[in-house]
Amino acid sequence: MSPLNLTRSLGVGREAWTRFARHWDDLAQDPYAAELGVRRLRRYGHYLWRDRAWRLLPNGAFAQPDNSNPLYVGKNRDFEPLTDAFAQDPLLHALMRLLGRVATGLDDAAEWHVKVHPFRVQAVADGDGRPAPEGPHRDGVTLVSSLMVRRRNTVGGQSSVCDLSGRPLLTTTLDEPGTLLLGDDRRTLHDVSPIRPIDHSELAQRDVLVITFAAADVTSHR
Repeated sequence: MSPLNLTRSLGVGREAWTRFARHWDDLAQDPYAAELGVRRLRRYGHYLWRDRAWRLLPNGAFAQPDNSNPLYVGKNRDFEPLTDAFAQDPLLHALMRLLGRVATGLDDAAEWHVKVHPFRVQAVADGDGRPAPEGPHRDGVTLVSSLMVRRRNTVGGQSSVCDLSGRPLLTTTLDEPGTLLLGDDRRTLHDVSPIRPIDHSELAQRDVLVITFAAADVTSHR
């Protein structure tokens, strides 16, 4: 979805986007990415959605099904929770409502696990700026989405989607804030190429919001 179409669908203005982007200045270090040499900050929120009502669940370990992300098979990861301001932001809830309509078009589930991951990936000239160090992967959900929030001093970061056999379906760079990429995670793999700084004297920075929807009866997705 283009920024124009998304903004119209959400019914928000420029000031809402400006406020929303500030949340990325209050993320926490991702220690698991640091083990791989990747400079990444993030937070994590887990909602339950039923009858068009949201409930933010207590913060717990994040785990993915065994048949999804090969880098973290069988590994629980603990991340700092969303700040109260982020969790209550009207733009976030408008976006989740929009994605909820898409998810129910893919699967007629009565209840959904909705997981919210704001990311900031940084890179230096000779560093390892990998937004997706696991390579092509699934998240083990029904719907996966990636929203571009902000890029600074950055080249690269090309998003690619392929089918489960590896046949390319889409290659694009989310370079304009408000661009939204959506995928049926049951039928596709996705990846993002490394980023590098344009000006080598400053960090490259890529701010993205990933939101996933998984039907609550998918018991392996905790």
